[in-house]
Amino acid sequence: MNIVAINGSPRKNANTATLLKKALEGARQNGAQTELIHLYDLTYQGCVSCFACKLPNGKSHGRCAHKDELKPLLEKLHHADAIVLGSPIYFGNLTGMMRSFIERLAFQYTVYDTHYSSLFPRKIPIGFIYTMNLDEKRMKEWGYVEALSGLQNRLGSIFGSSEGLYVTDTYQFKDYSKYDITAFSEPLKAKRRQEFFPLDCEKAYAMGARFALKGFSNDFNAKIEPH
Repeated sequence: MNIVAINGSPRKNANTATLLKKALEGARQNGAQTELIHLYDLTYQGCVSCFACKLPNGKSHGRCAHKDELKPLLEKLHHADAIVLGSPIYFGNLTGMMRSFIERLAFQYTVYDTHYSSLFPRKIPIGFIYTMNLDEKRMKEWGYVEALSGLQNRLGSIFGSSEGLYVTDTYQFKDYSKYDITAFSEPLKAKRRQEFFPLDCEKAYAMGARFALKGFSNDFNAKIEPH
């Protein structure tokens, strides 16, 4: 079992990265090999619309032909047994780095037939971990779930299955007084960080554990004890 997590945040040790590490910890504790990739370490573009991946007799059929620093990662993910994507939400959607990465990851496997079939060679789970400053109420009012779930479901249809973890009302700064951010109360943010973020970490851990167990036993509904 090989599970790869992709960090779409520019920060390597903040909320998104912490949750991804917890997911990988859950996978490792259940026998999987794991790896964490930081997208902001790579130089790459989104899809360049060359359509080489759509040529049935071409050497790049079903594989992205564009050569840059993302190419080795796409090859690695072609052989992964599960993928976990993590991104903070910027202006209602994934980061630009994550969006460009998903264009390259997903489009290469998408077939332009009547069913929009997939060329990915097997069925694997793909997880999404979303982190955001908004609280859950405003997240729903502003349509974030609808905006994010469509892409999540589409990738699930390409790779096999998908699930999402929404982590809301996150703690962003060590000292809120330094920033023009009076809409938020630092004491309330700190309190929520202490009380709820550990629970979100347990959920991320459980996602990784489920993915590992799915690969070993094909039982996606296995019960995972909180960590």
